[in-house]
Amino acid sequence: MRNNMKYITGLLLLLISSTPLLAQRGDAGNYEYDREVLFGINKNTNGGLIGGISLKIGTAIDDNLYQFFQVELVNVKNPKEVRYTTNLGNSYIFGKSNYLYAIRPQYGREIVMFKKAPHQGVQVSALAAIGPTLGLVAPYYIEVYRSRTETVRQQYNPEVHQSRFDVLGPGRLFEGIGESEIAFGAHAKAALAFEFGFFKSNVTGVELGYLFEGFSKEIELMPTTENRQLFHSAYFTLFYGFRR
Repeated sequence: MRNNMKYITGLLLLLISSTPLLAQRGDAGNYEYDREVLFGINKNTNGGLIGGISLKIGTAIDDNLYQFFQVELVNVKNPKEVRYTTNLGNSYIFGKSNYLYAIRPQYGREIVMFKKAPHQGVQVSALAAIGPTLGLVAPYYIEVYRSRTETVRQQYNPEVHQSRFDVLGPGRLFEGIGESEIAFGAHAKAALAFEFGFFKSNVTGVELGYLFEGFSKEIELMPTTENRQLFHSAYFTLFYGFRR
């Protein structure tokens, strides 16, 4: 963990204090822009099929160096979560007691290492960012039999719900969100971005990176397994946006 954090911090400092020599790499050609707005869909090793969404706003510092502000909303999962399907066809996670929704505002720097021509090629960038994390720990409800004719929706309790065969399915969408607790933390990430597209004003691409995140307390997602205070994940983000 410490080695990974040192790597991210070192890369961030490298980007912030980048030399003019690095900033001049690549041929800028006519593909200059001062501002970009990007929307992203995230997939990561701590998330599901879709890990989260993001919004990124970047501005130019010079020809090859940019700064950006970004906010991410991501659902963080315990790696031991297993999804089951009931006889009724409902899908749920047995043993899960809480969701963790991470809201990540962040500030970062991005260096364009290889620029593309206005209507062809691939642009390659290196970036890093840091910021606080606001974690929403929301209860995960399941619907279980109370009797043969009655059911009830409850947060998973290992002392009460000892068999997954008594579960009919998950609770309602966003049920329990009003009972969320707040967990404060911080995060840092480093990544490479590969951008494609045939038009100067539009951009499509993928960001591949690594993220480290820590909270002020242990987050209980599954009471019967090891829970964490520190999280790390590899991720990729598909993004689309506009430049001018």
